[in-house]
Amino acid sequence: MESRTKALMIQGTGSGVGKSAIVAGLCRILKDLGVKVAPFKAQNMALNSFITREGGEIGRAQALQAEAAGIEPRNDINPVLLKASGEAGCQVVLNGKVHSNMKAKEYYAFRDEAWKAVTSAYERLSKEYDVIVIEGAGSPAEINLQKQEIVNMAVARYTNSPVILVGDIDHGGVFASFYGTVELLKDSSNRSIGLNGLNSLNNSKCDADYIKAFIVNKFRGDMEILRPGLRMIEDKTGRPVIGVLPHIKDIGLHEEDGLILERFKQFKPFEPFKQIKIVVVKLQYISNFTDFDPFFYEPDMELLYSRNHADIENADIVIIPGSKNTVKDLLFLKETGLDESIKMACAKGGSIIGVCGGYQMLGQKISDPFGVESSHKEVDGLGLLDIETTLEKTKVTSQVEAEIISEKWEVGSEKLKGYEIHMGNTTGDIGLFKIKRLYHINSSLVTRHSSLILDGSTEGNVWGTYIHGIFDNDDFRNAMLNSIRQRKGLPHRETPVDYHSYREDAINKWAGILKNSVDICFILRLLGMEHCIGKF
Repeated sequence: MESRTKALMIQGTGSGVGKSAIVAGLCRILKDLGVKVAPFKAQNMALNSFITREGGEIGRAQALQAEAAGIEPRNDINPVLLKASGEAGCQVVLNGKVHSNMKAKEYYAFRDEAWKAVTSAYERLSKEYDVIVIEGAGSPAEINLQKQEIVNMAVARYTNSPVILVGDIDHGGVFASFYGTVELLKDSSNRSIGLNGLNSLNNSKCDADYIKAFIVNKFRGDMEILRPGLRMIEDKTGRPVIGVLPHIKDIGLHEEDGLILERFKQFKPFEPFKQIKIVVVKLQYISNFTDFDPFFYEPDMELLYSRNHADIENADIVIIPGSKNTVKDLLFLKETGLDESIKMACAKGGSIIGVCGGYQMLGQKISDPFGVESSHKEVDGLGLLDIETTLEKTKVTSQVEAEIISEKWEVGSEKLKGYEIHMGNTTGDIGLFKIKRLYHINSSLVTRHSSLILDGSTEGNVWGTYIHGIFDNDDFRNAMLNSIRQRKGLPHRETPVDYHSYREDAINKWAGILKNSVDICFILRLLGMEHCIGKF
């Protein structure tokens, strides 16, 4: 394919090696160089998702990468999103919209259609951006999947992208992973692998030929001891290690599913005492847990993700988060007795908050007449709010603006921003917020409904809402926390923490680490952008 744009691909020796963060950092570096850049991930499997201005659903990591690139997140940067749904397999989101639920074999049979979505999205991006930084998924050397995959070497071949392979030295075996990946991709049988003949222009290259360099991530040892290994892997593979990134406990950015939970340990012996304890219930199918990142920056807050009964029962705030399978997670709470711990926290005066699926769980019952999530037609909720939810076949995905219509908090008149992702219709004692669902036609903003929609419910110290990202709103978050501070006899915080400034600082800090640890000039030469080297 003769691309209209330049592309660079970041692949990994496995999942969780840092690909997402490196793509975000490179997008910020290129943006700062004046390059019009966009991220791209053909297929993501994640339960953290974001709603674009088009009303489409994409991976949360790609939204962060777009933010780093200084562009509005859009459907095309993540055309295929897979969301694990338990017994139903995966929910397949194509071009931002739910297509269907599929088991693995069904999805592989669907490969050609998914590939068309991938290539069409990339073609649209290539008409608008100078550089596209592409993220792979897992490892490109999963030899049992090479003929089916649409996210690693299939994309490298289609876009003719040079690939930089990232390995996590903290997991051990990084040099074996580098060497093994290159050797497995040298297999001559890979030369003819392509989808719908789209590989024909690059048939003379094996997949290993696309790998141009390595990056070692999460290093925390003595560089002098590491250097011989760097030279040896270059000798053995003919490819240099162009960077060694330090192990950073937390760069303050959204991460992929599961990784971010590691930074919230049960015990932090050297951390100053925090006056307010927030516990997010760690559901089996927890989704959009990045909703609660802003609390991490509140100086008097301790934030835990936990299933520990004592943690929940002694928390000042208990949050039941979103879930990809609300019914199964509600049953999980009951089977483990966590429902009783939540009720005990409520009885002790703790604030109980439900977001999306968690909001549904707080009600009297959840009905699933169409078997959207399980075989249970109806399940009793926690009974803390006077609402009922019916799960429906159609998913609501929209950015929203909201106004508070309850007197629960003292917040100014500024509109709240967030987004909805849910398949349920909730009725009953609704009326915590008024929301407008928004979408864009070209560059024009339009409301999806001429009338305002009521959202959310509250009863005493319990409340819930469908609005994801609600805690990103600084004034609202501060008002909610001040109500907790008042209950505990703590001083109010007059000026809210500026979460968005912290995020911007974190992106810039990470880009700075990347610039100091990786040979960016090598990358610019790969992209044919030698003219930018003088700007460093």
